[in-house]
Amino acid sequence: MQTPETYQESTFRDRPTTFSKEGKRLWLFPKMPKGKLYTIRRIIALTLLTFFYAAPFLRFRGEPLIFLNFLERKFILFGNTFYPQDFYLLVLAVIALIVFIVLFTVVYGRVFCGWVCPQTVFLEFLYRPIEYLIDGNSEQQQKLAVQEMDFIKALKRILKHGIYLVISFFTILTFISYVTGTVELGKMTDGWPFKESGLLMGVLIFTGIHYFVFAWFREQVCTMVCPYGRLQGVMLDVNTILVAYDYKRGEPRGKGERGIKGDCINCYNCVDVCPTGIDIRNGTQLECINCTACIDACNSVMKKVRKPSGLIRFASEKSISEGKKVKFNARVIAYSLVLVVLLSLITYLFTVRGAVETIIIRSQGTMYQEYGNDHYSNLYNLQTINKTNSEVKLELKLISPEGEIILLGDSIQAKKGEVAERNLLIVLKKETVKTSNCPLEIGIFENGKLIDQIKSTFIGPNSLDREATGRK
Repeated sequence: MQTPETYQESTFRDRPTTFSKEGKRLWLFPKMPKGKLYTIRRIIALTLLTFFYAAPFLRFRGEPLIFLNFLERKFILFGNTFYPQDFYLLVLAVIALIVFIVLFTVVYGRVFCGWVCPQTVFLEFLYRPIEYLIDGNSEQQQKLAVQEMDFIKALKRILKHGIYLVISFFTILTFISYVTGTVELGKMTDGWPFKESGLLMGVLIFTGIHYFVFAWFREQVCTMVCPYGRLQGVMLDVNTILVAYDYKRGEPRGKGERGIKGDCINCYNCVDVCPTGIDIRNGTQLECINCTACIDACNSVMKKVRKPSGLIRFASEKSISEGKKVKFNARVIAYSLVLVVLLSLITYLFTVRGAVETIIIRSQGTMYQEYGNDHYSNLYNLQTINKTNSEVKLELKLISPEGEIILLGDSIQAKKGEVAERNLLIVLKKETVKTSNCPLEIGIFENGKLIDQIKSTFIGPNSLDREATGRK
């Protein structure tokens, strides 16, 4: 008989739940969860799925809501266009995301896996509901799996896997539309299968991979492939809040009088609903994705037997073993501070990021030139990047020192997403150029409004040149 004192000395598995002793795949038939937490998860999942399939068709400020054109290195996120010059923002955002995931893993375990991970969202809220609808509940699915092939079984298999393939096909097309845009994708797919057969073949290959993952491989992605699941053991500690079984309250298991038996009646409902097939009562395990299906299942049983809910709940090992509240340790505080700094920095950089970026660099290999009898000139290269969704027209003015900017060529105009390049001369009076490296400040104006200021340098004659020309 297991007691709270001997609970942690139990014999644990030496292999994944989905493999037999002979190494063969054990197919899982989890029951469909029900409960408050599952309802919340379903709302979140359906919201994410709706956004994923609808986002390529939605437009904001005349542009796709999300557009990730890796070939042209152009990215649009919620109406804001990003170019290679904004790459540092992407790097900082990725770093912040990694720290964010690590922080939440330290504090709340694998909440990301069970609630918003694409693998879980697609499998548990798109593919499995179709399976429940066609093959029936868990018991009916098990019977169907072992029965001989007949007309009904064949019909169900063809219908289910046919729907899976259709979903996988349109899911891959949705992925592609994020890169090409829906309009361009429509042009590319026009005339299939007789035209653009190479693209069609690529789509079919990735459709097969997607179908394989969600129709057959399933939970193996979480237990065998995903590196995040392997890393969680490094990040968790006794203060981490995760889905846990209160063994002090639940043991020893079995129906009986309170005080003699624990609250766990050994009904195995928590095991039956687990999408990875584990027994949460054996403690934190590699396969647990914190989906909370076992919490809902256990709470419904506790309600029926008139016992308090929360036998399986969000808790830390320390809070269960010592009955203490969860405390934030030094590691959590450190992660939190880093995350706050990163988010603050990214927010600031996104705020000050200009819609039009102008770069002015003095032409390499050029020196000053005499411009008439009383002036010097320097040649510069100008590059204007229009990050807005409309055409811009800019003007340049020399703020300091006093001088003139002569644009070589047309006026500075750039259409949306265009990079305009021009050459220009900056002309200063000779008496203004008192050093060989004179600082400049150039103003960038749009419709008479100053939108940016650029600092540069003007190369003039050095002291020897001045003596040779008799100038001071």
